[in-house]
Order: sequence, then C-alpha cells, then structure tokens
Amino acid sequence: MDKRKVIYYSDELNDDFSLKQIEPKRIDENYKYCDDSVWGKLAHFFWYRIIFTPIAFFYNKAMFHHEIKGNNILKDFRSEGYFLYGNHTQAIGDAFMPNFINIPKHNYVVVHPANVSIPVLGRITPSLGALPLPDNVKAYKNFFEAIEQRISEKKGIIIYPEAHIWPYYTKIRPFKDDSFYYPVKLGVPAFCFTNTYQKRRFSKKPKIVTYVDGPFYPNTSLSPKDSRRELRDRIYDCMCKRAESSSIERIKYVKKEN
Repeated sequence: MDKRKVIYYSDELNDDFSLKQIEPKRIDENYKYCDDSVWGKLAHFFWYRIIFTPIAFFYNKAMFHHEIKGNNILKDFRSEGYFLYGNHTQAIGDAFMPNFINIPKHNYVVVHPANVSIPVLGRITPSLGALPLPDNVKAYKNFFEAIEQRISEKKGIIIYPEAHIWPYYTKIRPFKDDSFYYPVKLGVPAFCFTNTYQKRRFSKKPKIVTYVDGPFYPNTSLSPKDSRRELRDRIYDCMCKRAESSSIERIKYVKKEN
C-alpha cells in the first residue's frame, strides 16, 4: 500500500506518481494488436476469465471494499460496443475494477507501453486486453483498426484520459480531448466511471465507491473537432461532480510554488 502522506506536484497534465517506473518498449508497426487465432482466443479467455477475473474480485474486495453504483445503465448496451472513461488513481486497482463495471462484457484497455514491457507479466497483459499506445503513424493505423474491430465485436474500450497515475487523488485532473476522437469517429456512446474514496467505519483505509454515468453521445451537429471537445467537457464535468462525494483524503496533493 502507498505510504506517502503528501505529494507535491507542478504539472497536472504530465506529472506521474506511480511507484513503479518501467522502461517502455517501442510500439511500432510490427506490434500485433489483435490475435484472433484459436490459440489467441483461448489465451484471452483463460487469462481474462479463469485467472484475472477471480483475482480482481478478491483484490478489490479485500483492499478497497469496492462498490459500484449506477452500472445498471449499461444493461441496455450489452449488444453495443462503447467507450468507458475513468479517473486514474490506482496502479493495480485501475486494471481490475473495470472488469466488474460492465460484467459479463469483455473489456480492452488503452494503456501506456510500459504495461506491456513488464518482465513476464508484460507478455500476458495483451491477452488480458491491453492496447498499448503506438509510437508512430503506421502503428497508429493498426491501433485504431484494433479499437474499431473490438467495438464492432460489441466490446468495451476502457480509457484513462488523465493518462498518469495519481494514487488516491480525490479530484479530477484536467485532461485533453484526444481520446474522445474515437467515439466521435465511430459514432458510438461513451460512459464515464468515477472512483471516489469513502471513509470506513472501522478502518483507516478508504473504501472505493465507483459511480457510472451516461450514455454520452457525440453531438453530430458539430464538426468532428468541436464534437470531440464538447464530449470531453460533458464527461469531465460529470466526473468532477461525482468526485465531490469523496469523504477522505488518503494522500494530500500540494502544488509546488514557482
């Protein structure tokens, strides 16, 4: 568990406070995003459902007494692909929690290349649904085609638009609108989930309560660029309001003076 009490920051967009710093490998045009071979599908099912899901369930309950509110709104979208945007406040927990927001739908998570560069585990994370961000234009083409394919397969795409981990942070950091290009381009709904930190009656460790909101549809009356920005703003505002329900600050974040 993170034992830091105070963290000083200077840049809300680019500072990262993950305890583990991993040298990421380069994701170029040779990286294979979708392994749809029989072996690839079996590996995905085995690691995702047989191994990962039970571990995630017990980890979330034991560490955070995790509770989800509002995910019933997703029941009407089981036959559709969609995007889920969340705040990034846990290194391990953020990989586990989305699995239970829209279960039994399978999710694919847009991740930093470091997530597929971890020794041993990095070879498994692609089978768990990791979609690492590309490093060049040719790789981006493959990356987008993978997202398009998973959406057509009625899967969920998880995106953490804050990009960097701020452990136990109870507010929503400003984030860019780049990742909102995908629902606008593909014409599919987006949802958001906000992890909040709540006091527990008999423990100093906080409980995580996740609120799910949506659907948020792209505004087709606007240009693609404006629609992307407008969709980002609606989701950002919603997440900020949900974040206000946090009742405990496990780590205090203080902005450095210039």
